[in-house]
Amino acid sequence: MPEPIYLDHAATTPVRPEVRAAMEPFLGPKFGNPSSAHRWGREARTALDEARERIARCLGARVDEVCFTSGGTEGDNLAVFGPWRARRAGGRPAIVTTPIEHKAVLAAVHHAAEHGAEERLAPVDGDGVVDGDAFARLVDERAAVCSVMWVNNETGVVQPIAELGERARAAGAVFHTDAVQAFGKLAIDVAALPVDLLTLSGHKIGASKGIGAIYIRRGTPLEPLFYGGSQDRGRRPGTENVAAAVGLAVAAELTLAEREAECARLGALRDRLERAILDGVPDAVIHARGARRAPHVCNVSVPGADAESLLMALDLQGVAASGGSACQSGSALPSHVLAAMGVPAELAAGAVRLSLGALTTPAHVERVGALFPALVARARAAAAAAPAW
Repeated sequence: MPEPIYLDHAATTPVRPEVRAAMEPFLGPKFGNPSSAHRWGREARTALDEARERIARCLGARVDEVCFTSGGTEGDNLAVFGPWRARRAGGRPAIVTTPIEHKAVLAAVHHAAEHGAEERLAPVDGDGVVDGDAFARLVDERAAVCSVMWVNNETGVVQPIAELGERARAAGAVFHTDAVQAFGKLAIDVAALPVDLLTLSGHKIGASKGIGAIYIRRGTPLEPLFYGGSQDRGRRPGTENVAAAVGLAVAAELTLAEREAECARLGALRDRLERAILDGVPDAVIHARGARRAPHVCNVSVPGADAESLLMALDLQGVAASGGSACQSGSALPSHVLAAMGVPAELAAGAVRLSLGALTTPAHVERVGALFPALVARARAAAAAAPAW
């Protein structure tokens, strides 16, 4: 069988060897609890503090503004619920977001709405870019927090975070951005951005699963998600995952050091892949092609084919891809992101996400481009033969 090809880097990435090596001592002899006062505890505390300092430097943040989490979902939930719970009693019950956010944000906002929040969704255009004027009209004196994903996880579209953040700030609202797909793809300096909260996830950048971080600007009103110890200044109680935090710091530094060269490489490969797809399947649709996109994501629909059949055909040829967000892979519904962009349901049903990363080579792109027409023909035949319900 040919070499497997992994085109699902937006879902997760392999742990880097440097990260594994940095974590290993803290999974063995350096096993102490960082809250303990003895030698083992002090050793763990020193490593944790150094990891926090390194991540703060990567973001342009102050050390006390970095809080470790279990990943993007926890960070997004804290960013939604924390400011809303802290501000709702003061006449700010509203949460402003968009219909194309990750479910970690949308589900949190929906849950808050069931408990008294005003849910406000700013529309997007056909490329998935947030309408800034509509967003501004929704952000008023009743808005507690606004949340907009910087780089969309399904389409790669880059939102005008600086503009939206300024509009939120002008209304006195807390502004959060989910930067899970943005870190390592865009330049990030929180000191220069009108952003109060920013979330990261380790396993998207070569660190382990189960670790992430959230930037919390000093003075941002925030209630914790849960209660217990005083770790992380009470913002995130519980014994810290020292090994994973150390690994996250290493991954973040390596990712930033390589960012410009790797983004240029991935952008060229992504463009080459899209050209090959369109040459082989002229009626294929590359979503959000008219917008600014991060270099690692291609979202393509094939008329007359369903995503499940196309993904299965790719998998049988050793190619890993997804139907959108990996967190929604069990859903039979078309992408909520594409629906919000106005993509017809029958076209959205045939959308697959091909996301490039460290494992992607020119040979991989060439092979997938060559395979695509035959796989599409197979998927279309399967869709045509399926019974109509």
